[in-house]
Amino acid sequence: MAGPLSGVTIVEMQGIGPAPFCGMVLSDLGAEVIRIDRAQRAPAEPPARPPLDVLARGRRSIAVDLKHARGVEAVLKLLDGADGLIEGFRPGVMERLGLGPDTCLARNERLVYGRMTGWGQDGPYASMAGHDINYIALAGCLAHLGRAGQAPTPPINLIGDFGGGGMLLAVGMLAGLFEARGSGRGQVVDAAMVDGAALLMAPFNGLASINRLQPRGMNGTDTGAHYYDAYECADGEYISIGSIEPQFYAGLRRLAQLDGPLWDDQLDRATWPERKEAIAGIFRTKSRAEWCALMEGSDVCFAPVLTIDEAWEHPHNVERATFTEVAGIRQPRPAPRFSRTDGEVAGPPSFPGQHTDEVLARLGLSDSDIAELRASGAVR
Repeated sequence: MAGPLSGVTIVEMQGIGPAPFCGMVLSDLGAEVIRIDRAQRAPAEPPARPPLDVLARGRRSIAVDLKHARGVEAVLKLLDGADGLIEGFRPGVMERLGLGPDTCLARNERLVYGRMTGWGQDGPYASMAGHDINYIALAGCLAHLGRAGQAPTPPINLIGDFGGGGMLLAVGMLAGLFEARGSGRGQVVDAAMVDGAALLMAPFNGLASINRLQPRGMNGTDTGAHYYDAYECADGEYISIGSIEPQFYAGLRRLAQLDGPLWDDQLDRATWPERKEAIAGIFRTKSRAEWCALMEGSDVCFAPVLTIDEAWEHPHNVERATFTEVAGIRQPRPAPRFSRTDGEVAGPPSFPGQHTDEVLARLGLSDSDIAELRASGAVR
């Protein structure tokens, strides 16, 4: 294993969205992540190719029936030697399975027990179902996303599931692992997507507290300003402009030929709607490629708006090796980069139960023990 977390072992309870994202991040950074899959998901025969779920890359998988006492005991035995656990069930589920933090920490006091939920482990909403859109709505985030006069626009599920969810849990796990190395004691990390989405809104909370946050779509960086938006080009493609600072705005004026007094006072909000309409017309006079030829290499704060397929092929991303290919699937390479202990994708996604025998053998179980567990239905 490569990466700064080499030597760290994490057990991941199979789930969807943010917890697997956290597991992917930790695996990319060098941790050995062993995923506990549901026994019923294990295929009868190995599939012809790995699963396509990029979030599941780099794991070993053991398929366990968590309703079977011997299956639970196998997981507990695995946790005895682990550094951390991550799970994304509703509050109380792990406790009902016999795998709650009190039980696990009593056996392994150094265990960092990471919990990923939408609403958190407590509070009036804690037991409710929800999705990204609901969590960022309650956090005071969604109301500020979108264009003026239109309904709030969810930014796919980037903010709740991944930025404010899985990434927040990964940071929490890293902090917990760091602290445990000094104290010798683990703890519970309670990561909630509503908390993470609220955290990402920290600077805007500051603006709101002094009445400087405008309604949705009327601020400098939320499509309200003419100098910060995505614009359609003559060929139907789009470019992005982010000329906030005066020197960058001056470059925009020069390259887009924004001449005349209309463009002089950059921060005059009263003229933003007129200027947005005017600059949109200007950008529709050239193709995206023509604007790239004119503005790339400048300090306008410019970039073409690319699809995923286009991003794979862009020269900057190619030179940076931003993307890699694993088992025929192009995907982002691990980030951030490290000068000595850089991370790497440990392997393609595993099918459920692919490493059951290997993992159980590492726990000291004999071939006959493993065969008996299989026969009982505790593992597959």
